[in-house]
Amino acid sequence: MPIYEYICKECSHQFEALVYGKDKAECPKCHSKKLEPQLSVFAVSAKGSSTSAPASGPCGSCGDPRGPGACSFGDMN
Repeated sequence: MPIYEYICKECSHQFEALVYGKDKAECPKCHSKKLEPQLSVFAVSAKGSSTSAPASGPCGSCGDPRGPGACSFGDMN
């Protein structure tokens, strides 16, 4: 079951919806079906990936600019 992200064209409410088969999503706030699909951001984890690969952005837990999991590195200066 894919999860899709939408913005309602009627009330500008942003939300995620599980869409089953051929069903159409509906805004949970105003019940409009006039929706603008959004690009979803997702994470991918691969076994054996290199630790020297560049970070994809700040750590989601602590905001450390060195990347995800950097808060567990301790101070490396």
